[in-house]
Amino acid sequence: MSGSLLSVRTILVAIFMLMGGSGFLATLIAIRLEQAGQGAFLIGLVATSYFAGLTLGALKVPALIGRIGHIRAFAAFVSFYSASSLTYAILDMPAVWLILRFADGFVMSGVFVCLESWLNSLARPRNRSAILASYMIALYLGQAIGQFLLNLGDNAPALPFMASAVLLSLSVLPIVMTPIEQPAIEEAAPFSLRRLYETSPLGTVGSVSTGVMLGAFYALGAVYVQRIGLPLAQVALFTSCVIFGGVALQYPLGRLSDRFDRRHVIIGCLVLTAVLCGVLTIVSHLPMILIFGSIFGGFSFALYPLCVAHSNDHLDERDRVSASSGLVMAYSVGAAAGPVMGSLAMGALGPSGLFGTIGAVALLTALFGLWRTAVSKPVPAAQQQDFQALPRTTPMATMMEDKTEAGS
Repeated sequence: MSGSLLSVRTILVAIFMLMGGSGFLATLIAIRLEQAGQGAFLIGLVATSYFAGLTLGALKVPALIGRIGHIRAFAAFVSFYSASSLTYAILDMPAVWLILRFADGFVMSGVFVCLESWLNSLARPRNRSAILASYMIALYLGQAIGQFLLNLGDNAPALPFMASAVLLSLSVLPIVMTPIEQPAIEEAAPFSLRRLYETSPLGTVGSVSTGVMLGAFYALGAVYVQRIGLPLAQVALFTSCVIFGGVALQYPLGRLSDRFDRRHVIIGCLVLTAVLCGVLTIVSHLPMILIFGSIFGGFSFALYPLCVAHSNDHLDERDRVSASSGLVMAYSVGAAAGPVMGSLAMGALGPSGLFGTIGAVALLTALFGLWRTAVSKPVPAAQQQDFQALPRTTPMATMMEDKTEAGS
C-alpha cells in the first residue's frame, strides 16, 4: 500500500465496516415491512424519513463536531446507530421505525462528515485521486458485500440486526485508536437552489432527479424483487449487482465526458437509464434482472458526479465548494421525495411501478437536457474541469476534491 493510503488506512477500514453494517439496513427494513403486510407507501415513507434525517444532519452536525471533536462525535454517532439497529429487532412497530430511520439518517450524516473531513485534511494534489478512489471502493464494497447479511435472517429474524450492530460497534475501534490528528471542520454555506439553477440548470435538475431515482431504488428495490416472486437470497444479489455496476462505469463515463460536450454524456446516461428501466419492468428471470440491473446501476450512479462536473464547468474556482455543497443538498431533497413517488406508483401499477417511475424521471430529465443544449452553448473543451468520481454523501467529499484540485 502506498504511503498516501497508509496514512488513511484506519479511516478506510472504519468506512468499510460501517457500510457493511449499515448499507443493507434500508433493504432489510423494506423487506421486513413488506413481509409484515405493510403497503408500499409506508415503506417509502420510512425510507424518506432516513433521507430527511441525512439532509438535516448535513446542515447541523458540522457545528457539533467542531465543539466536541471528531473522535467523540464519531463514537457517539456510531453508538447510537448500533443501539438503533438492535431496537428494530426489539420493537417491531412501524411508527417507531419511522422515527428511528430519521435518527439513523441524522447520525449517519455525522459519521460521513467526520470521516470525509478527516480525508479532506489529508488530501494533497499528489494523492487526491488515490484517496478518493480508495474511499469510494471502501464505501461501495462494504455496502455491496453487506447486502448478503440479509440471508442471516432465514431462521433467526433478529440476527441481521445483531450483525449490523456488531459491525457498527467494531467500526469505532480503528477511529478511537488512530494516530491521525483530528482536523478542523471546514464549512461552506451551500448555494440556494435558485442560484444553483441560474448557474447550471442541467446540473441542478440532474442532481435532484438522480436523488429521486436512486432514493426510490434504495428504498424499494428489495420490495420490487420480492413482489416479482424471487426469494430473499436474490434480493441481496440484485442490490449488490446494481452497486457494483454503479462503481464500474463511473470512471469510463467520466473520462468520456471530459472529451466531449458533457451535456451529451449526461443525456445519454439518462436515456439509457430510462431504456433499462423499461426493460426491468417486463423481465422477471433472474439472470436477465441481474444483467440489466448492473447496467442500470452503471448509468444511474454516474449521473450525480457528471452533474457536479458539469456545474463546476460553469463556476469560478472560489465558488465550487459552496455550489457542490448545494448540489449535495439538491440530491438529498430528491432522495427524500423518491421513495414516496416510487411507492405511490407501485401501489397503483404493481412492482413495475418502481422502475416505471425511475424511467419516467430519467426521460423527463433527458428532455430537459435536450432543451438546454438547444438554447445554450457548450462549455469549450479547454475550459471543462477534469471529471472526478464522487460519492453522494456530504459536501465534505466534494471539498476534498475541490481543495486538492486547486492545489494541483
